[in-house]
Amino acid sequence: MNRRDLIATSAAAAALAAAGPALARRSGASMPKSAPVPPVAKKIPVTIEQLGRVRTDDYQWMKDDNWQAVLRDPTLIKADVRQHLEEENAYREAMMASTLPLQATMFEEMKARIKQDDSSVPRADGPWEYYTEFKTGDQHPRYMRVERQGSFIVDGQRVTKNFVVAPTPQLLLDANVLAEGKAYSEVSAVSHSPDHSLFAYAEDAQGSEVHQIYVKDLATGEVLPDPIGSAGGNFTFSPDSQWIFWTNRNENGRPDKIFRRPARGGEATLVYEETDEGMFMGVGTTSDNAFIIISIGDQVTSETRYIPGDTPTAEPRILAPRVVDLKYDADHWGDRWVIHTNADEAIDFKVVTAPTGSPEKANWTDLIPHTPGRYIEGVGLVKDFIARQERAEANTRIVIRDRAGAEHEIAVDEPAYALSLGGASEFDTTVMRYGYNSPSTPTSTYDYDLATRERTLRKVQEVPSGHDPADYVVERLNAPAADGQLVPVTVLRHKDTPVKGSAPLLLYGYGSYGIPMSASFSTNRLSLVNRGWIYAIAHIRGGSDKGWGWFLGARRMTKKNTFTDFIAAAEHLIASGHGKAGHIVAHGGSAGGLLMGAVNNMRPDLWAGVIGDVPFVDVINTMSDTSLPLTPPEWPEWGNPIEDPEAYDYMMSYSPYDQVGPKAYPAILATGGLSDPRVTYWEPQKWVAKLRPATTSGKPVLLKINMEAGHGGASGRFDYLKEVALVYAFAIWSIDKGWETA
Repeated sequence: MNRRDLIATSAAAAALAAAGPALARRSGASMPKSAPVPPVAKKIPVTIEQLGRVRTDDYQWMKDDNWQAVLRDPTLIKADVRQHLEEENAYREAMMASTLPLQATMFEEMKARIKQDDSSVPRADGPWEYYTEFKTGDQHPRYMRVERQGSFIVDGQRVTKNFVVAPTPQLLLDANVLAEGKAYSEVSAVSHSPDHSLFAYAEDAQGSEVHQIYVKDLATGEVLPDPIGSAGGNFTFSPDSQWIFWTNRNENGRPDKIFRRPARGGEATLVYEETDEGMFMGVGTTSDNAFIIISIGDQVTSETRYIPGDTPTAEPRILAPRVVDLKYDADHWGDRWVIHTNADEAIDFKVVTAPTGSPEKANWTDLIPHTPGRYIEGVGLVKDFIARQERAEANTRIVIRDRAGAEHEIAVDEPAYALSLGGASEFDTTVMRYGYNSPSTPTSTYDYDLATRERTLRKVQEVPSGHDPADYVVERLNAPAADGQLVPVTVLRHKDTPVKGSAPLLLYGYGSYGIPMSASFSTNRLSLVNRGWIYAIAHIRGGSDKGWGWFLGARRMTKKNTFTDFIAAAEHLIASGHGKAGHIVAHGGSAGGLLMGAVNNMRPDLWAGVIGDVPFVDVINTMSDTSLPLTPPEWPEWGNPIEDPEAYDYMMSYSPYDQVGPKAYPAILATGGLSDPRVTYWEPQKWVAKLRPATTSGKPVLLKINMEAGHGGASGRFDYLKEVALVYAFAIWSIDKGWETA
């Protein structure tokens, strides 16, 4: 999402007055005071021949030829592109000026639900506990640590510390100070060295996901010179604290190399270079700190390379060579490897072990066998226990196993909920952390003793303005798809909201990359639900909500199942009295924005409004442009339209941008970010430019581009709420037909 500061009604009127003549000149019409005139994008037809197919793109000019530089410095964008984006922003502000009081009210509501002087539950690691805190008014966190009290293990020895006076917390980083004077600043990752002498953090100062990594000496408080540039937000210290490893981003924004240098500064050494542009990469350490791990992979193929922790300058070794359609990730459990994998047709994954010295696939032995329909999402290790998080029927559970093989489960008896395994910061412990919430219930954080099965409640999410879960109803429906599959749908409503088709409905969906949509708690949604709305999440294929097979059933040549599942969810909600056709707002972002574009073309009659946040809608052009950061890595997900005619034709049949035609479209809001490397700004810009002259409904097509941020929108916890308030105000505006009085 993009986030933009709220403006007063008078300021909006002034902006409209200033923008009006320019908008009128571009449209060739006069500017009625009571009817904002939308920008008319110029057409410069470009004919593209590909695999014997020909397509024409009238708006390719919106893509800046120097887009790589624009990502890192948005001021470099071409003048005509900037002018058009600014006019689109001014038009949207003018059209939605009547919603500004509502936006301001919802913003204050959302802000009042946040505990401003909040802190995370500390994570123990050796002699310290690490945590984050917010002070009242802070947009960004402060990273802290405090000396640990009680009895604990350090370097294999038990230590006991009891302070007469509570120790004073130490400030490691104030991200508010780091952000001063910057339009955007996001700390994407932090880490302390294993010996607790250094603290490193990765800052993205453009929203482009290109980071600088800084290292701070905690003894002196000095930020060391020579920060690491052109980095991903992924790095790790070596187990001996002497080295730092990081992922490099090349000029196209892709991870291509792993480097190493002395932790306190010095010359960088290339550790590994990936020659396949389709692979993602990351670097970390195993749970027991025995190895440094380089993880390589795309959506269907994985490879792990490892470096012994006691010789961090050694060459990385391959754990198991990459094989197409073999996915695995590896951790080390003191005396053996533990590998989470789909090997041997384990669609929903299994867990195997391998000897430390010979981890190749021939030596893999099942530890937790594959069970169809029980998707093992991942595992966490401590010295004597292994915990795994499983997903089935759009809910999660956590299973604990000891070294002897005895298992027990942490489960919740509710229709829809989210359990999340938080793991442990130490290896020599019996305590792991997990969180629980549901659409109506705020998050509770527990420390769980794996040996005694005792749980300790460490924190319950506070809602300062007040919240009673009993005021809300959570339901789990199953919508029948055309092929007989049942699509889970999670529903949240106020107990006083009737289920007879009269309530406005917001239906949210994603459905790509195997990413599930959890039935979790969000204080922001209450600003709709408390106004009599019903909020629903469609757990559609393309995600892993019902297992990895649920993902495999909607990718490449079956991708349309994602779209038809969402439509089936809407139709079932209508049939059950949770909504009615033309009174529903559809919402999704990124690949969920592709979903929005597709269902907008397929069934425009169902929606009062469609919200596409940073929407991936220009599918054919994007997946044919090998210079873009995510194109080669995502061919396994979507197909390769450069080489495969069948893939081209199938993509073309659903590509939202290409399938726009004369239809009675609902009201549309598309958002984007100028420095977004994932879904580039021109995708929503082109989509809006093509939709506006095509729609026959007379309903508005609006664009919001954040000129100073990327895929995640503006940084800062309150600026984010302003963006949510805008989106929800648009939803209400769509139902109320607010444009009729704009």
